[in-house]
Amino acid sequence: MPAYPQQSRLAFAPIETIRLQKEMLLAQHLQQCAQSPFYASTLSKLSRSKRKRISLEVLQDLPLTSKADLERDNMAFLAVDVNKVRDIVQSSGTTGLPTQMMYTARDISRLAYNEAVSFKGCGMKRADRVLLTCTMDRCFVAGYAYCLGAQAVGSATIRSGLNLVEGHASVIGLMHPTFIVGVPSFLRKLGRHLHERGVAPKGIRGLICIGEPLRDTWMKPTALTEELGQLWSAPAFSTYSSSEIVTSFCECEAQQGGHAAPDLGIVEILDKKGRPLKMGETGEIVVTPLGVEGMPLLRFRTGDIGYLMDEPCSCGRKTPRLGPILGRSAQMLKVKGTTFYPATVFEALNGIPEVTEYLLRATSHLGADTLHVDVSLAKDTPEMRQKLESALLARLRVRVGLSIVDEAILRKQVYLPQSRKPIRFLDLRK
Repeated sequence: MPAYPQQSRLAFAPIETIRLQKEMLLAQHLQQCAQSPFYASTLSKLSRSKRKRISLEVLQDLPLTSKADLERDNMAFLAVDVNKVRDIVQSSGTTGLPTQMMYTARDISRLAYNEAVSFKGCGMKRADRVLLTCTMDRCFVAGYAYCLGAQAVGSATIRSGLNLVEGHASVIGLMHPTFIVGVPSFLRKLGRHLHERGVAPKGIRGLICIGEPLRDTWMKPTALTEELGQLWSAPAFSTYSSSEIVTSFCECEAQQGGHAAPDLGIVEILDKKGRPLKMGETGEIVVTPLGVEGMPLLRFRTGDIGYLMDEPCSCGRKTPRLGPILGRSAQMLKVKGTTFYPATVFEALNGIPEVTEYLLRATSHLGADTLHVDVSLAKDTPEMRQKLESALLARLRVRVGLSIVDEAILRKQVYLPQSRKPIRFLDLRK
């Protein structure tokens, strides 16, 4: 397997050095994009350019790429001979049809480098043992990527995968991991289980959390994050990526936003009309993943909402950081004149220890959104219901439908066999 260029120190270089390097890599990336049928005509003039560098501002004049584009003509994005493909990944299809992303040997090397840079930023070292509680099968990339990344660091991986808390507890007692990768709400459940058994986890140096936010809009730790710290006596690091952008935004030990290796991607924050926003302004996250060979993408619209921060990070990296994922643009709710995202409800419910599971259902009628929340409680009492209603009203500033449901019933709806992530929001709006 060809080695991916090791440029992990680039993020610490002077800003102008970073910019020059990214412009050179962008020119190469555009040349590779032009090899695919989808981008060939759009980039024909640029692909004939003999310049070694293209200004980053060129991006703003190029078209955006959407998930719908990938769904409509998936194979038109392949930029290499199909015989160079070494791994085929399928997206989760959470917000649309599943799509294929095809990786070459060099893409797999890039994938390992991408995660290794992220994990090193969290303090992971060669001597660590990394427990992976995410799936390695069903054509998903996440578990595979984390495994490659931890091994690229030099750490030992423990591929426990999707398992019951009892199974993971047994693995932890036997193999003594020092880092754990998993979904925050599940890691909370696993931590509670260990404490209930009287075997509080020891020796854990970090939790690398996927799929759910750890910070609120103002970068403050959520109640879920604080409980994870108490349960595991270890910091929780947030990481964000997707099978399309294959570029991770992972917190460093300062835990003040997600860093991405500057040689792996260019991120933009755009408003609803596709115009670039300033640092700190909230909009859609758009990523151009540099260095991809098999299916390179240009200005990919993630559909996720967030913002960038450019204040200096104490770790010394000079690149902007990505703030918490505030929601998906398509999932924005407007209930009785109040606008919010499902993640806001998640934050409120995660702050109540007695809540064991929950599921949100959104419907619409005559253009008005309605939200109903199903919740299971460790102990259902009138006082607990009042606490729950008050917490939701305080956070949302509007009353929503609320039902108390048996935990076993909710778990069957939240943890679907075909999904690698818990499904806590059902969008049933027309």
